[in-house]
Amino acid sequence: MQLGALALLLFISAFFSVSETSLMSVNRYRLRHLAKDGHRGARLAVSLLSKTDKLLGMILLCNNLANAASAALVTVISINLFGEGEVVLMLATLSVTFAILVFSEITPKVFAAAHSEKIALFCSYILYPLLKISSPVVWFVNLFVQGLLRLLGIKINFAEASHSISMEELRSIVLDAGSYIPKKHRAILLNLFELEKITVDDVMIAHTQIESINFDDPLEDILQQLATSHHTRLPVKEGPNEDIIGILHLRKAMNQLRDGKLDMESLRDIITEPYFVPSGTPLYTQMQQFQENRQRIALVVDEYGELKGLISLEDILEEVIGDFTTQSPLRMSSYHQEEDGSWIVDGSSHLRDLNKKLDLNLPLDGPRTMNGLVLEHFEDIPEPNTSFKIGTHRLEILQTHDRVVKSVRIYP
Repeated sequence: MQLGALALLLFISAFFSVSETSLMSVNRYRLRHLAKDGHRGARLAVSLLSKTDKLLGMILLCNNLANAASAALVTVISINLFGEGEVVLMLATLSVTFAILVFSEITPKVFAAAHSEKIALFCSYILYPLLKISSPVVWFVNLFVQGLLRLLGIKINFAEASHSISMEELRSIVLDAGSYIPKKHRAILLNLFELEKITVDDVMIAHTQIESINFDDPLEDILQQLATSHHTRLPVKEGPNEDIIGILHLRKAMNQLRDGKLDMESLRDIITEPYFVPSGTPLYTQMQQFQENRQRIALVVDEYGELKGLISLEDILEEVIGDFTTQSPLRMSSYHQEEDGSWIVDGSSHLRDLNKKLDLNLPLDGPRTMNGLVLEHFEDIPEPNTSFKIGTHRLEILQTHDRVVKSVRIYP
C-alpha cells in the first residue's frame, strides 16, 4: 500500500509538472483562435492563463505537497525495510530525488513541451475546477508573494505580457510559419512589414525619367504624345523653367477629343493641381495619404522644393504584391541577362529591386540607384570598360553619357 501510495504521489507530481510546462509554453494566439471557434478546453485554458499568478500558485502548491509527501513516504518505507541509520536516510533521499526528477519532473516536462497544445487543453478541464476549490489557500499564499514582489519593486502585468507583440516578433512569427502560410502570402506579409522602413525615395521614378507634357509644345505634338503614352496620368510642364503646373488625366483628354473640343484651353481646364510630398516619407505613410487625399500619383520634392521624382499608388502596391504585367517598356527593360550569366543593368535601376529580383547583396545604406552607387564608389565619372568590385560583386562600366552611368554589367 505504501509503494502504491508513492506511485500515486509521483503521478500527481508528474501531472502538475506536465500542466505547468504545457500551459506556459502553449501558443497563446493559437489558443485564443481555438477559443473563438468554440473549443471548451481552449476557453478554460485562456481563462486560466488570464490569472497566471493564481494558476502557478495552485500548480506549485500541489506539486510541492506531492513531492514533500513522496519524500516523507520514502523515508517511512526505507525505515520499515532496512531500519534506521544515516546511510539508509541518505540512500532514501537520493532515491526519492532520482524518482522525482525522472518520473515527475524531467520526463513529463519534456513530453509536455513537445505536445503543449493537446496536453494544455486536456489539463484545463482538471485545473479549472481545482483552482476554484483551492482558491482560498492560493489567495493566502499569494499575499506573501505579492508582498515580496512589492518589496523588491517588481511590477507584474500579465495582461500586457500575454497580448503585446512587436513588429519584429510578428515578422519572426510569419517567417517561422513554414507550410502554415503559403509562400506567396508570406512574401506579401513580409513586404507589408517593410513599408515603414522604405521611403518614397526608394521606389520613385527619378525626375530625369518622368514622362511629362510641355504646354509650350505645339498641340499636334501634345496629341501625338497622348496617343502613344503608356500612362493614364501625366505631369504638365510650362514656362522657361519647365515648372509643373498640374496633372493631366488622359481619359478626360480623350473625352474632349471625342467631342471635338480638344484645344489648349480645354486641356488647361481639365488638368488638376499637382500633389507634392516631401522626400523621405515612409511608404506606409504615403499610402495612407494617397487614401486620405484621394490621389494616385505624387511628385517628390526635396527640402529646397526641387523635384526629385514621381511616385504612384501602383509603385507602392508593387512593393507589397510584386510587379504587375502592365508596365511601361522603360520599367520592364531595366536589366536583362546575358548568355554568360552576367546581368546588364541600367544605371537608373533601383538597388533594392536588383537585390530582390537578382538575388544580389548591394549596399542600401547610401545611394539608391546603380548610377549613384558607381559615382559614390569612384567619386568621379568612370570611363567605360572600367571594372571594380563592391562587396562580393564584380561590376564593369559599359556606357556613360552626360555625367551619368547608363549601363553596368554585373558578373555572377
